[in-house]
Amino acid sequence: IFCCVDGGGLLAGVSTYIKLVQPDIKMIGVEASDAAAMTLSIEKNERITLDEVGLFADGAAVRTPGENTYSLIRELNDGMINVSTDNICAAIKLGFNDTRCIFEPAGALAIAGLVKYVEETGVKGKTLVAVASGANMDFDRLRFVSERADQRESLLSVRVPEEPGSFWKLYESIYPRNVTEFSYRYSTKNSKAAHIILSFQASSPADRKEVIDALVKKGFGVQDLHDDELAKTHIRHLAAGREVVENERVFRFEFPERPGALHFFLKKLTSGDRNKKGNFNVSLFHYRNHGADVGRVLVGIQVSHEEESQFEQFLHELDFVYKEETDNPVYKDFLQ
Repeated sequence: IFCCVDGGGLLAGVSTYIKLVQPDIKMIGVEASDAAAMTLSIEKNERITLDEVGLFADGAAVRTPGENTYSLIRELNDGMINVSTDNICAAIKLGFNDTRCIFEPAGALAIAGLVKYVEETGVKGKTLVAVASGANMDFDRLRFVSERADQRESLLSVRVPEEPGSFWKLYESIYPRNVTEFSYRYSTKNSKAAHIILSFQASSPADRKEVIDALVKKGFGVQDLHDDELAKTHIRHLAAGREVVENERVFRFEFPERPGALHFFLKKLTSGDRNKKGNFNVSLFHYRNHGADVGRVLVGIQVSHEEESQFEQFLHELDFVYKEETDNPVYKDFLQ
């Protein structure tokens, strides 16, 4: 049985009863990694006061364990597990999928601990119980939780040759896995290599490794950002930057967000003979799957004066909703 630990009352109370009626049942306490006062206290064999605690799981953000609860847990508990913020977000999603209840971060701690225990021990054929202990969720936190809850999402930085076909070659190395993010901006400072931030949904850690190995085999430079907090919190949102690109036109495209839709869009945009209708040079690309019914992509395309009529025909045959933003002052202020 897995229980959230704040001051320790819940775990101490449940452990006292369970050990009385069924002593062979294991009791496991779960704390956030940045508020693990009880874990440290048990390790040091004395109550420890933390200098500070993380506040994401604020319902369990306790600097000093209770005196009586510490004594009971030290005597009756079978172990402690510490979980990360991303573990907690994933647990909130799991709890919602199973019960249609949205647990607060502290309320989902036990679920996060149970999942981590299974991953680390590989236990099978056992009955595992998580005591979900709170649903006082702040609505404003849901955006962050949703962003970090998908444990299948793998964030990568990929360096590809700045040459025609590289964009499509990269995407095909990942397809048919679902690509959830794609950010690229042409740079004159490094005209031989393009740096792309992308994320995709892997079915398992082994699947993620398979994709990374395939990209490396094709000669791409790959950096796994799965555990990089700087990248996940900041750099993914700042990956474009300013650049003056000759003959660049910028468009917002919309297409139905369904499996294969981004693949179809990219194939139309980057494949084919440039002398026909397609394969125009992409100088800017940004896509992020937010779970909406419509996919939204911002694309910069280099179109010379001689190619304008071909390009207009290409837009017509692409058959997607679009709006040109080349004259938008926001584009000029932040991307040029």
